[in-house]
Amino acid sequence: MVKATPFLLVLFLALGAHGLSEQTCILTGHWKNDLGSKMTISEVKANGGFTGTYNTSVSAHPDKIIPSPLLGFQHLPDQLNQPTFGFTVHWNFTNATSVFTGQCFVDNEGKETLKTMWLWRSHDNRIEDNWNAT
Repeated sequence: MVKATPFLLVLFLALGAHGLSEQTCILTGHWKNDLGSKMTISEVKANGGFTGTYNTSVSAHPDKIIPSPLLGFQHLPDQLNQPTFGFTVHWNFTNATSVFTGQCFVDNEGKETLKTMWLWRSHDNRIEDNWNAT
């Protein structure tokens, strides 16, 4: 059994709401979480796919932290006003990968918020060490 501690990540749209009367959550744009990590999501394609970059501000890794690519999918806003989504980050400065899953919410004032959980996996050379890689 793999023990994973969920981490609630709240990401706020840095550029403001897309419109007060519009209650559809749009992932495209620049996001920043409460710990200072930054994410940019490019245009969401017709199939729900998107790409972007993630620049974490939290790491115990000794190498310089640099932006890392992300790849994800969401339910399209015409299907769900506050869509669920998921994405994978391939960290450029370490041999680890993270996956995020969450939902985009819009409050009554039009503020968009992402609520996510994530799982981080590092590389291990031996199966006996698997217990502490996730």
